Amino acid sequence: MLRIESMNIDLAGHSVLRGVDLELAPGQTVAVVGRNGAGKTTLLRAVMGLVAPRAGRLLLDGQDITRSPASRRAAAGFGYAPEDRVILPTLSVAQNIALPCEVLRLPRHEIGRRIDAVLASVPQLEPMLSRSGAALSGGQGKIVALARALMVGVRFVLLDEPFQGLAPALARQYGDALRALRVSHPQLCVVVTESNAALLDAVQSRTLYIERGAVSETTSAAA
Repeated sequence: MLRIESMNIDLAGHSVLRGVDLELAPGQTVAVVGRNGAGKTTLLRAVMGLVAPRAGRLLLDGQDITRSPASRRAAAGFGYAPEDRVILPTLSVAQNIALPCEVLRLPRHEIGRRIDAVLASVPQLEPMLSRSGAALSGGQGKIVALARALMVGVRFVLLDEPFQGLAPALARQYGDALRALRVSHPQLCVVVTESNAALLDAVQSRTLYIERGAVSETTSAAA
């Protein structure tokens, strides 16, 4: 269980997140819906430890991780797929998805086991494994970014605007992969940000709305 308590974040002197109180439980697929600039990306980056809150706490199973760096959160089971994918062009797809595990110095057999588990949930990745990262389309890069996040995200996977710019066929494949995760990884908590709530139909088990940095369980905050 991850609990966010009274979190406030300022960036460049402006308030971006305001008084966020939130619990993320195992097995949930949480949609965070809001307009561009509402604070969706900042929320994910705060959970991943890439931005520091001005006030508030993040508690993982009751332990305060507010000041823990992103590397420690990855080691604790957090995976993150940013909106811009960040695929390394000089590495193959297989090398790209294995890289976070290698940074964490996981043994080779464990990396292989995780790749097998990811391919079972994201089978459309397998034909890409030997390709160069430079040879991927934007949509294919998002599939690879999802797989890379799953390699370390054994407890939480944070996906920032994954459907943005995807062709309809790839969007369906991505949605299929998220639905498959709910079956293959029943204890995994997946958090997906999106501007268009319709794209997450039949994917999420819970929907949050964010507007001007405030998070709500109802649409009143986004109205």
